[in-house]
Amino acid sequence: MKIVKIDCYEVKVPALPDAIASKTIHKPLHKLPVGTKTGWSVQFDELPKLILRMELDNGVIGWGECYRDHRWDIVSGIIESILGKDIRSFTLQKLPFAFCREYDGFECAIYDAYAKAHEMRVVDLIGGPVRNAIRVGAWSSHREKEEIPDLARKFSEMGFDCIKFKTDLEDDVQSWCESINNVDPDMEVILDPNERWETTGETSKRMRDLAEVGNVICLEDPIPRWKLNDYALLRGMGLVPIVLHVSLPYILHGQRIKDAIQALQVNGVDGFNFNGGLANFQRLDHIATAAGLPCWHGSEVDLGILEAMYLHSCAAATSCIWPGDIFGRLIREHDLLTEPLRIEPPFAFLPEGHGLGVEPDMDAIKHYQIKQESFEI
Repeated sequence: MKIVKIDCYEVKVPALPDAIASKTIHKPLHKLPVGTKTGWSVQFDELPKLILRMELDNGVIGWGECYRDHRWDIVSGIIESILGKDIRSFTLQKLPFAFCREYDGFECAIYDAYAKAHEMRVVDLIGGPVRNAIRVGAWSSHREKEEIPDLARKFSEMGFDCIKFKTDLEDDVQSWCESINNVDPDMEVILDPNERWETTGETSKRMRDLAEVGNVICLEDPIPRWKLNDYALLRGMGLVPIVLHVSLPYILHGQRIKDAIQALQVNGVDGFNFNGGLANFQRLDHIATAAGLPCWHGSEVDLGILEAMYLHSCAAATSCIWPGDIFGRLIREHDLLTEPLRIEPPFAFLPEGHGLGVEPDMDAIKHYQIKQESFEI
């Protein structure tokens, strides 16, 4: 079970037309800086992603996918540290290289290969499933309010029972939610300002309006995350459940597992959105489960390999009951899988088969590929 070769396929997969936001709205969603460009300046589908193919000396292939905007120097450094090593020598819950934004992509490939070599599923390596069907929601960025009824109708007819929106202070979220309620009274909403409602005062005004409509599941990161005492104030109003997004790939922003504990210490949240790899998502789930709070699995609008990994994480997570950010081919042109994930809204299903249970589509990978590097012993 020695790693003998790692192929790296850098790809760019565009979003589908009109899948992100209204044509009249240009608000890039990548929160992190890109080179010398500030955060919120680049749209997510303009950034490359890295697909990893890890080959063992017994012929087993493990697949991984990194988050968008990887660094090649870090990728090559990780490969240098693991190439030629037997994966049975690794402690899966703490791999032998430093945690970084690229860590989870390699963890994904290692778990996939390890599970396949033992004729197991990835979910079996993290305790086995507590569910096989994972609730998922529809998704949109900012929209003109006139578009909301048709958007809600489309998602409702597809079978979704929840829509998550990106939003800031310019958006008329009360109107959005009223329109959705008129189209489908059973459709729920998650609102994610990404900290851009700025203050407790601005947020509380909107929360009162939203509470009157009554279809908002929760409000995620309404104000800057360091204002945890204000999160507690907003939660104490009892109007709309308050959620903290703990995204471990946002290393640059200092997000860590302890953020979930600190939010609980001040009674600041009603639940969580968790982003992370297999081992760390399980750690976060254990915190939420011990606190008796729900969570969902977030994403960076990823491709099929990472989304398959998310489904394994969600299936093993007791607290993961809110609709997650797993979209399949709803947002991007392709997920780079030969067979798409089984998504029958409002549920996505745990893939069958060993490892991740998915097969990457090499023709699609080559179609969207912009660079390839191979490393072998």
